[in-house]
Amino acid sequence: MIAIADSGSTKTDWVILNEDLTENFRTETIGFNPYHIDADSIGQEISKNLKLKEIAEQVKSVYFYGSGCSNESAIEIVKNGLKTIYTNANFSINHDLLAACYAVYRGKPAMVCILGTGSNACYFDGKNIKEATPSLAYILGDEGSGCYMGKKLVHAYFSKKLPKELEIKFKEQYDLDIVTLNENVYKKPLANAYLASFSKFVYENKEHTFMQHLIFNSMRDFFENQVLPNPEARFSEVNFIGSIAHFFEDEIKAAAANLHLEVGQIVRKPIDSLVNYHIKYILNR
Repeated sequence: MIAIADSGSTKTDWVILNEDLTENFRTETIGFNPYHIDADSIGQEISKNLKLKEIAEQVKSVYFYGSGCSNESAIEIVKNGLKTIYTNANFSINHDLLAACYAVYRGKPAMVCILGTGSNACYFDGKNIKEATPSLAYILGDEGSGCYMGKKLVHAYFSKKLPKELEIKFKEQYDLDIVTLNENVYKKPLANAYLASFSKFVYENKEHTFMQHLIFNSMRDFFENQVLPNPEARFSEVNFIGSIAHFFEDEIKAAAANLHLEVGQIVRKPIDSLVNYHIKYILNR
């Protein structure tokens, strides 16, 4: 069997293929970002999924694409975690940005962006990834992401900058105090996913003028800091992967048009296209 996984900071989509490349099943686990989880915890989390655990010895190849898998030490954490479960497998572990590139590739070079819990962007020519700027993650970067908008929303709430009607609505929905906020952001793991959870409120109220400005400015920050530093962006389609890209499609297109950029595909979940790419270009070699 062959396992293909696309992992963000919040969750991982898994597809298990039979030897004849037909699909056996698909499932989900939590996200395995090596900056927020260790190898032992990865193994423990996979073991909680009975379907993945039952076929572990039959899996001969694992293709894992993960948020945070951008250097050898991070890749090693994920590999060591996977090896505790898939003891008979060979591993190919790469950054989730490569999975995004594979998922939207249509035979021509393009910009490829991730907008989910976090954000990232690159230029993909069909073989190689080119990143003009490094990912600065959720503290210093991740513009346009769920975490980025969640931070802006929470900051506006505690700074008394939310319009009254939104302030009342936010308080009723979350009843959030500064002690709880600090506990989740500065003491508990997965602060980025916690902050990203507030993007749901942004989406639910996106017709409000305040939210329209928050979203537009967040997307413009993303384009200016992660897309436009790539000179290829001016003459290439800009494609998107991720839940935030899916739910804020209109706002992304508005911000892109303002900067004279052309938006191409917007794909919520790349796993289907990622599997198809592997069957067509990798597994059939």
